[in-house]
Amino acid sequence: MERENGGPVGAGIPSEMNALEAMMWRAEVDPRLRSTVTIVDVLDAPPDWDRLVDAHEWATHVVPRLRERVLEPYWGWGPPEWVPDPDFALSFHVRRQVLPAGSGRRELLDLAAVLAMTPVDRERPPWEAVLATGLEGGQAAYVLKVHHSLADGLGLMQILGLLHSPVREHVPGKPDYPVLPREAPSRLALTTARAAGLVRGLPASVLGTATTTAGLAGRLVTRPLSTLSDGSAFVASAARAALPPAAHGSPLLRGRSLNRRFEALDVDFAELRAAGRAAGGSLNDAYLAAVLGGLARYHRRAGVVPESVPLGMPVNTRDEQDPLGGNHWAGKRFAAPLDEDDPAARIRRIRAIVREVMDEPVVDALGLIAPILAALPAPLLAQVQGGATMANDVQVSNVPGMPGPVYLAGAEIVRSYPFAPLPGAAAMIALTSHRGTCCIAVNLDPAAITDPDAFRADLEAGFAEVLALAE
Repeated sequence: MERENGGPVGAGIPSEMNALEAMMWRAEVDPRLRSTVTIVDVLDAPPDWDRLVDAHEWATHVVPRLRERVLEPYWGWGPPEWVPDPDFALSFHVRRQVLPAGSGRRELLDLAAVLAMTPVDRERPPWEAVLATGLEGGQAAYVLKVHHSLADGLGLMQILGLLHSPVREHVPGKPDYPVLPREAPSRLALTTARAAGLVRGLPASVLGTATTTAGLAGRLVTRPLSTLSDGSAFVASAARAALPPAAHGSPLLRGRSLNRRFEALDVDFAELRAAGRAAGGSLNDAYLAAVLGGLARYHRRAGVVPESVPLGMPVNTRDEQDPLGGNHWAGKRFAAPLDEDDPAARIRRIRAIVREVMDEPVVDALGLIAPILAALPAPLLAQVQGGATMANDVQVSNVPGMPGPVYLAGAEIVRSYPFAPLPGAAAMIALTSHRGTCCIAVNLDPAAITDPDAFRADLEAGFAEVLALAE
């Protein structure tokens, strides 16, 4: 768990939030746009409590970000800053709860949903972990809530890897690192520093704009046709990526609220991959086709199946040089078809749509405009961001998981469900793989999905018809 220079793996993470993280943090002035990730790990037995606490204590040394809170400059002058929490108390962040006797999956998911709906304490590091015991069959669960500004899905998997072990037994001798004292700036000092930075950066930004303009003017003189063609292609690509897809939102999924409902499905990894290949696609193509098949069935219950619905999909942009944690992703949106009954044809159609979207010259349109949006006053930012995210009926994510057996303080993780944020959409459906199983976590707004039991059944049917292709 050391870097090449011998320091902790979590050292060197920028203290300033990037524009995307600042947007997610500030948009929560509208509580419907809360961005919390909730991981639910089902354990084969209750872990050793003291070992679990010690593991978290160690992790906060290896990843100092876990001991930091967010400090906002006055008037939104510049990005928020991660600063040490002088009142950090591990007992606030790591707790345990005993579920009523005989509690099963439903009670566990309801507990996790309530935790997800509870706002993070914005004066403390924005994460909490709860060990839930009392599950039927002697099982337990580890529920972790993390604000999305701290890490995206892959970043969170990196951090969770610090708590996991490949063996059940305690492994002594892990390198430890002292928590180095670091004085946190006051809000006034941060604001002053941000304002000074803006002033210092102004000449460079003006010069950069002038240089870019001069270069463009020169290219227009020497290569007018190719320059205009390249520029118009770039602008057109950015517009296609940034603007909502042509599909209108489904009237059936129009409602929005602060409430959340969690559902969890298990699908065989090898079978889903084989189903995708059988139809000329990938596992992700089969996954999307199954979700859309379930959505179509749910609409069919109401007697109306739209031709398509707007769908959002995050895409990983992380590379090996990026520090542990943080956010490195781009948002893609497209009109997802609901009018294809044949699952094999649906897989091929989805594959063609996704490849077209991924082949756009502009990979990250949101990243282009995020610095501008993040600088808006929080109420205006929430209105703009909410208008964009609420235009999506469904969001779908696929995060690589854990291929081999892993343990948490002596207990084996038998399932791991990643409940991604639901900032305005009707449903957020995320998949992660765990030891040959696709763990599918469904985060629903019950004001939009008014019959969650039927929706779950329809999703199960959507996966069943896709999996049948593998036979």
